Amino acid sequence: MKKVLTAFVFFILINTVSGQVTIENLLSVPFPTDLKSSEGGQHIAWVFNDKGVRNLFVADAPEFKARQITKNAADDGIDLTLNAFTPDGKKILFTEGNSNNRSGEPANPALLQRETGKTVWAIDADGTSIKKISSGTEPVASPDNKNVVFIFKNEIWHFSFDTSKVASQLVRTRGKISSLRWSPSGDQLAFISNRDDHAFLGIYDLVTKTVSYPDPSVDVDDQPVWSPDGNSIAFVRTPARKERLPFTEERTGHPWSIRLLNVKTGSAKEIWRAQTGPGSVLFFDLPSTKNLLLWTADNWIVFPSEKDGWAHLYALNSKDGKTRLLTPGEGEVENVVLNEDKNAIIYTTNHNDTHRRHIWKAKVAGGSPVQLSRGEGIEYSPVITTNGIVVLRASATSPAWPYLISGDGVLHQLAAEMFPSSFPQNALVVPKPVTFKSKDGMLINGQLFLPPNYDPAKKYPALLFFHGGSRRQMLLGFHYMDYYSHDYAMNEYNAINGYIVLSVNYRSGIGYGLNFREALNYGANGGSEYNDVIGAGLYMKSRTDVDADRIGLWGGSYGGYLTAMGLARNSDVFACGVDIHGVHDWSEEEKNWVADYDPSLRSAFAKVALESSPVHFVKGWRSPVLFIHGDDDRNVPFEQSVMMVEKLRDQGVYFEQLVFPDEVHSFLLHSNWLKAYHASEKFFKKFLNN
Repeated sequence: MKKVLTAFVFFILINTVSGQVTIENLLSVPFPTDLKSSEGGQHIAWVFNDKGVRNLFVADAPEFKARQITKNAADDGIDLTLNAFTPDGKKILFTEGNSNNRSGEPANPALLQRETGKTVWAIDADGTSIKKISSGTEPVASPDNKNVVFIFKNEIWHFSFDTSKVASQLVRTRGKISSLRWSPSGDQLAFISNRDDHAFLGIYDLVTKTVSYPDPSVDVDDQPVWSPDGNSIAFVRTPARKERLPFTEERTGHPWSIRLLNVKTGSAKEIWRAQTGPGSVLFFDLPSTKNLLLWTADNWIVFPSEKDGWAHLYALNSKDGKTRLLTPGEGEVENVVLNEDKNAIIYTTNHNDTHRRHIWKAKVAGGSPVQLSRGEGIEYSPVITTNGIVVLRASATSPAWPYLISGDGVLHQLAAEMFPSSFPQNALVVPKPVTFKSKDGMLINGQLFLPPNYDPAKKYPALLFFHGGSRRQMLLGFHYMDYYSHDYAMNEYNAINGYIVLSVNYRSGIGYGLNFREALNYGANGGSEYNDVIGAGLYMKSRTDVDADRIGLWGGSYGGYLTAMGLARNSDVFACGVDIHGVHDWSEEEKNWVADYDPSLRSAFAKVALESSPVHFVKGWRSPVLFIHGDDDRNVPFEQSVMMVEKLRDQGVYFEQLVFPDEVHSFLLHSNWLKAYHASEKFFKKFLNN
């Protein structure tokens, strides 16, 4: 009788807490992105995605009281990107709309009967006037605030606030244009022209109306940055890698370099080259700033390097080529900006706190870095203002939100009145960092979520979660990307509803150094991450508080791939799974990223890629699965799910499906996130008897 009463009391406690927490209120907090500050730091702006309704918000120093300046009101699946303030801080340039698929169709998951492609807009910072400039992307304002250049149909277009009635094409050139950079004087424009297997640094002269490619090569130029005096451009050159295939390790290669162009003479020279070995390959995919290169007021060039196995920042003397390490220690640097005086860097890192992110400052001239934020929060995306540094901050029990770090290091929440009162912050659990051994002995990190009123004598059903990417890292709190912030919320929801949840930071993810990220034989080159999947499953089976017969797994994208691998290779361990737009055949997936990939010409690789895929092990798949996929997915083609469903149907494996017509990889409609998570909840409840 005592055991029955204890179980009954536990049931009441769990249901009381879970009744406070719904998927809807967990996803009710507007998610901030694109935090920007104006030159001089008098204004900040950002985008709030409020349950699918995306709007621009602005706040002014010193109070930083937020105000909404656009008037969108529907969950319509139309994306919105804040690009930049004009230099005088009076206008904001932004892009609204969705990108095209390979057929030239812009995403339209709400099935709107109107154009949904990307358009460039300008709006006064006080919200009083808004101007649709043209179809296009990546607008950049000139230093005198009078002109805007942007990209449309892979060409450079132009609009003048003073004289233009409509935008017009400015530059005619081959290739795909990116990285528009005005010179300090505003009379020249640097850009990158990508020609598929090589890319040139280009310069357009607005006075002579001429284009030049001053330093062409067979390699790939990128990331141009002007010197403060406008006489030079530094840029990155990476060796051409036409034979390189994605989702395979690349620890070393032909070294990348930094080149310096004398704009007046047109001559260029190499001023720095990576050493052979670690750091010889430039890694672009860490969350970063618009430029990988930053040019300081005293002519140092700040650049990233992994030569010690960690993503650090270095300063390069543009005159003598000497370098200086700015961010020592074991940790990865992500977002970085120059301070107002352009003599110090403000950056985001997990140094000294592997499972979180904090803000640090380092003087380029030398000296030890200083930590500006600390504690149990996750701070990122710093911008400089007249009253301190503004960041986005999350925690274990609160999603990302704008905060001001004042001079004394105190965090002040901005727009606090806009944070929804329905969010169940006090009912959430705080995950714990854990480590476990992979099947091949590698030490793997994760976050463990225990149900409220956890009883170690009870046996719980368990869920394993695998993030996507794979160049991601789940943290001890809500994530800094909206996709994974949603997933963190779902891990909270599952824990609150009686599951023990393990979020696994498997090999090939970020946060743990170059060798962990570039894990040997990962992905399409052997699927070595599966050692971590089965290692996590065996770890959960070994726990006395887990019911070994009720272990499920789930994840999206790369996490969907690992979910499918678990079900195909070890249905004896994993009772069921939710596979959200997962990769099922690496050889086919490579075609989505490398246009001329032909498996018949790479038979050895194609064999390994197939043997690294769930489809290779499909005969062992017995556990039920829920597939969720949008059929306009540009990252993992919908055919990956079509193919797997066909094979499971042939061998009588139970599956369910949730398909979103015209939806993309990272769901644009808030309603689709809700549908996906409710379907997952129902599916796990059905097969794990929870």
